[in-house]
Amino acid sequence: MSHDHDHHHHSHTANKKVLGVSFAVIAGFMLVEAVGGWLTHSLALLSDAGHMFSDAFSLGMALWAFKLGEKAVTLKKTFGYKRFEILTAALNGLTLVVIAVLIFYEAVHRFITQPEIATTGMLVISTVGLIVNIVIAVYMLRNGDTEDNVNMRGAYLHVISDLFGSLGAIVAALLMMAFGWNWADPLVSVLVAALVGRSGWGLLRQTLHILMEGAPENISADDLLRVIAQTEGVESVHDLHIWTITSNVHAMSCHIVVDGGKTVAEAEQIVYRIEHALAHHNISHCTVQVESSLNPHGDSVLCTMTPAETHGHGHHHHH
Repeated sequence: MSHDHDHHHHSHTANKKVLGVSFAVIAGFMLVEAVGGWLTHSLALLSDAGHMFSDAFSLGMALWAFKLGEKAVTLKKTFGYKRFEILTAALNGLTLVVIAVLIFYEAVHRFITQPEIATTGMLVISTVGLIVNIVIAVYMLRNGDTEDNVNMRGAYLHVISDLFGSLGAIVAALLMMAFGWNWADPLVSVLVAALVGRSGWGLLRQTLHILMEGAPENISADDLLRVIAQTEGVESVHDLHIWTITSNVHAMSCHIVVDGGKTVAEAEQIVYRIEHALAHHNISHCTVQVESSLNPHGDSVLCTMTPAETHGHGHHHHH
């Protein structure tokens, strides 16, 4: 468990450093691209600049979420502020979807009225933008946890989507310079909007699943049940709950039935063996309630949770 904690701390520190460097670079170039898009009248470039703004915003929010998550737990926030990382990732997913809708809306308008576009300036600025995005994307991929950390992945997806935006702007500029196809600018913007929207929706769906206390996608409930049921001294298990607090921090609670004649110390040893075994299945926080066969309970693993009665006699109703 100490090794896992050290690894998590190292990953957390690395993610903060990566986000800080990425934020500085993206924010700086965003200003350059916004001015360039305004001077060249290019929707592809302006949409790319707008997306870069959202990149800088999302990187800043993700960095803030990591810093806020470091705050100590309190009696009012017993899990601390770690969940703020998930809220930030959800916000990043939502902004990606909104940006995609706005780009698509403006692209439809540009199909109808096609303004003059300074294609040379558009090509130069979007090429530099592509290089910046590639550098930042590779830097984040190599030095940050873009696979398992949802907050980090949200920021990374913003950069990747923006990379496609810059690439699209380059393609549109070349088509207009070679063939005079002004409709290439809004067409490429629609394709970029589709990529951005797809990434945003996937991230939003994943974070909403976590916020709804859904079971972690990379953890098998059947495997956990098998581990608990096969632990020496456990007669049965019910009332199982598995959820994610933040990226790579998963929690589980359950009730186990043991021989009513066991002492408290003997029951504690059973719980300890369960916790030790579940740690190898990426369960960071485990709460096990011990019961005897005399305690009224159902045999179902799942239960329907109901609000507590006003007189304190509320309980879980099993399926």
